[in-house]
Amino acid sequence: LQPAQPCRARAPTPARERPDADAEDQQDVRRIKPGVGYSPSRVEEALARMERLAIKQGVDFLRVEPRITRNDRELTLDIEFLLVRGPRIFVERIDIEGNTTTLDRVIRRQFDTVEGDPFNPREIRETAERIRALGYFSESDVNAREGSRPDQVVVDVDVEETTTGSLTFGGSFSSDDGLGITVGFSERNFLGRGQTLGASISASADTANYAINFIEPSFLGRDVAFGLSSSLIETDGDNSLYDTTFAGFRPSLTFPLAERSRLTLYYNAAYSEIENYRGISPTLAAEATLGSQVASAVGFRYRYDSRDTGLNPNAGVLVDTGLEFSGLGGDQNYVKSSLTLVGERKIFNEDVTLRGVLQGGVIAFSSPFQSRAVDRYTDKVMRGFEANGMGPVQLGEFLGGNKFAVAKFEAEFPIGLPAEFGLTGGAFYDIGSIWDVDTIGVAHSVGFKPR
Repeated sequence: LQPAQPCRARAPTPARERPDADAEDQQDVRRIKPGVGYSPSRVEEALARMERLAIKQGVDFLRVEPRITRNDRELTLDIEFLLVRGPRIFVERIDIEGNTTTLDRVIRRQFDTVEGDPFNPREIRETAERIRALGYFSESDVNAREGSRPDQVVVDVDVEETTTGSLTFGGSFSSDDGLGITVGFSERNFLGRGQTLGASISASADTANYAINFIEPSFLGRDVAFGLSSSLIETDGDNSLYDTTFAGFRPSLTFPLAERSRLTLYYNAAYSEIENYRGISPTLAAEATLGSQVASAVGFRYRYDSRDTGLNPNAGVLVDTGLEFSGLGGDQNYVKSSLTLVGERKIFNEDVTLRGVLQGGVIAFSSPFQSRAVDRYTDKVMRGFEANGMGPVQLGEFLGGNKFAVAKFEAEFPIGLPAEFGLTGGAFYDIGSIWDVDTIGVAHSVGFKPR
């Protein structure tokens, strides 16, 4: 890595000059090592990181130019990154046209550049990608043209609105729940503010589910997403051992920690109740006598995802982990932890996706508090099992478990239909277990009976 010439930033005052670009610092962030396979996306990512580091260090107008030398005998490429001073050009203004519904500020917050900043073509290209990724516009063009002086540019944003809302009607049939209907509404650009609003109602002979969700992606004008969700679920039927009622309310704040990682902080208030128990398990009978329970909890979730934005466009990983602490009032005192690890790779010209998933979770109640069947993990953590088909059992009745671990392996592949249909084929293999049950003063043993 060699600088072609010194890279000095424009001084805010004649008496003060910002530092030059440091080649050693840039060497540390390029992350391309000898011996790895060549990929244009790797080089592009390295260029972006190096230019971002320069901006962070206060070095304006830096351009990183890759020079590639072929070695046909060895079948290798030598890449030299040159740090050069670009022309001293500033952003005069940003003009936005075509947004009849979407507010200007929703588009402007996709820019890391504001009027008066040094002009960086890479940042403008990345902004154009973020605007397209919003999904609010059928067409979007971001271009730069000369401003009122040769050292200034005007950034033009031309967009064309598209539909961002949907109304859904659906039907289903299940051997457990019978016929069901679903009605849903969602809007991804509510009132042109970039907010997400959704509501849904689903009902069957034994179950009713009501949910509403709201997300403000730029809370108080910052890169912080404020979310608010609430739900009500009621089950009442002869296909289960008891009737249940669940209600939840959860506000949250999500903000970025790094380029591909985000942290969510939330509060969770939940109401749950078991009624009309119709079985013979002493454990479930004792849990039903507890009546309604209220949980008041705080928690966090950390998420790192490089599947779509990492150095390798054909492979990536997802790490999703969290902790929840209940005991801020209410009737329950527990710690719940969870971890999900996902690895993906695309093969055969990116037509086939291979995916491996490891999941685990633990609910630990503090004495004298005990978990109930509605608090524990059920067979829904795995595919391929009938209802209540795996996990701890007592007198033939399934209890759920305080702990679970699952490994999932799957392949997703095309089945010859046009891509616009959105239908693909898949094959999977899951292996896992659910275990550990709190018993409330009963002497009958608890066994494990996978089916």
